Amino acid sequence: MKITPLSSNAWQLTRFGLVNSYLVRENDGFTLIDTGLPGSADDFLNAAKSLGGPINRILLTHAHGDHIGSLDELSQRLGRIDVAISHRDARLLPKKPAQDLSLDPGEPQSKIKGSLPGANTVPTHLVANFELFGSLRCLATPGHTPGHFSFYDERDGTLYAGDSLVTVGGNVHIPGVGPWYFLLPGWASWNAPTMKASIRQLLDTMPLEAPFHRIAAGHGRIVEGSRELLEAALQEAGA
Repeated sequence: MKITPLSSNAWQLTRFGLVNSYLVRENDGFTLIDTGLPGSADDFLNAAKSLGGPINRILLTHAHGDHIGSLDELSQRLGRIDVAISHRDARLLPKKPAQDLSLDPGEPQSKIKGSLPGANTVPTHLVANFELFGSLRCLATPGHTPGHFSFYDERDGTLYAGDSLVTVGGNVHIPGVGPWYFLLPGWASWNAPTMKASIRQLLDTMPLEAPFHRIAAGHGRIVEGSRELLEAALQEAGA
């Protein structure tokens, strides 16, 4: 697993050059954003140990298999630990037959796509829009899944975008858009218009004075820049 520092507070953890998770430092240890592919638990635990703290929280952007793959193993090995996901994607998190793939009446009636293997771990917390979880501001960005969330750290101006954005190739795109992009987030996305609207709303609601220095996505490099990165991605997508 490759470990790349983002700032004094955070590190990108990349497996197979494609799947990213993140360790974010808090006063009492680390929050792990997404648990990657199955079989990654040792790498996450060793990374946290090498950086000088325990993993005390797991925060999930959404319920796809490449983001929850090591959730059960980490939960078993870490014992009592906070595990958080949105209320909406918590319905996608259990294994079948408990998994609920139904759509609400007010949602676009597009089929929920992507790998949804489920997990045995039960979340201890369901995040709400604009809630602060540790140092991370929780921001609803539905579209890739109905309950996808992104997370923003005002301390260093990092937006943890999950699969609401993709940065493979070093540029920022909305999944499925762009001259060169990683196919999987676009192929596995639930509803493209909702995804574009989420990024527009995120841009419109983020205070202009808020620091914005980088985007850290679920797939791709860390991209340094400003709010204009989001505006350019929206323009490219025709949104």
